[in-house]
Amino acid sequence: MKTYNIAVLKGDGIGPDVINCAIDILDKVAKKHGFAMNYSEALIGGIAIDETGNPLPDETIAICKKSNAVMLGAVGGPKWDDAPIRPEAGLLGIRKALGLFANLRPAIIYDALKDASPLKAKVIGDELDILVVRELTGGIYFGEKEKGKDYSLDTMKYSINEVKRIATVGFESAMKRNKILTSVDKANVLESSRLWRKVVIEVAKDYPEVTLNHMYVDNAAMQLVRDPHQFDVIVTSNMFGDILSDEASMITGSIGMLPSASLAIGTMGLYEPVHGSAPDIAGQNKANPIATILSVAMMLRFSFKEINAANDIEKAVNSVLDLGYRTGDIAIESETPIGTNEMSILISEQL
Repeated sequence: MKTYNIAVLKGDGIGPDVINCAIDILDKVAKKHGFAMNYSEALIGGIAIDETGNPLPDETIAICKKSNAVMLGAVGGPKWDDAPIRPEAGLLGIRKALGLFANLRPAIIYDALKDASPLKAKVIGDELDILVVRELTGGIYFGEKEKGKDYSLDTMKYSINEVKRIATVGFESAMKRNKILTSVDKANVLESSRLWRKVVIEVAKDYPEVTLNHMYVDNAAMQLVRDPHQFDVIVTSNMFGDILSDEASMITGSIGMLPSASLAIGTMGLYEPVHGSAPDIAGQNKANPIATILSVAMMLRFSFKEINAANDIEKAVNSVLDLGYRTGDIAIESETPIGTNEMSILISEQL
């Protein structure tokens, strides 16, 4: 029997709640499709600071590097706001250590959840499916930093190769969808964005079937809420992608619904929900596990090429939503929400 080795980083807050649900679903679909999972747990984020003094212990990196893929819950919380090293440093560190340069964040409005979107029905239309491809290991988050007596400095830096490889992911993703790619930058102001645009135009020559559009980041932020249907795949830099993918996620109605994949060259990937650690509801059976469960589906699709198993999970989620079941974050006033575990059980039953 084929066995996949998974590093499990439950993290902080609701991380353990949603990861445990995702593991249950993963075991169920693995049994159905004739493969197995071997899990190795490790620490990251705030809990790692509490137990080791380091948000990303060396042991965690070693376990991840020995694995075929990584599942991550969430990191951070107010408890560590004044810590010398914040939990989020662990997240940045694991991305760098594993070479996870491409973050894929789908923003999908499910037919059963149209009422949960803050946008008007006429703006949403029949369906909405946007993919944000975000560069993950370069730019201002990883650039040179300096703190002086009366100033602070963060440097946004990109090399040609960094832009080329993320642009390639964007074009390849567009080829599998509607063949429309929007590259988002700030080329009217930033030198790094002028390089970005130049390289993207060069890469476009290898993908003549894809329609390439360029858009400044401020305009892109406006267009996402004015006319989101103009977008198919968005490719952009680290900071811009961080902001725009969160905006796109809220168009869908809840950040608790959206998965993400952070990919390296090859098959290694880290899979996590877009949402944060939500420590105020941790352990209370209130979190929405769907984003983490859909992240598992992305893992099956991108790292393991278990396409049928991935499709089964996504169909099961759709079926449960169509039946009218909702966790608190996606329930409207007339609906009685169910808990984290109940949602997971219902999805498992659909499998």
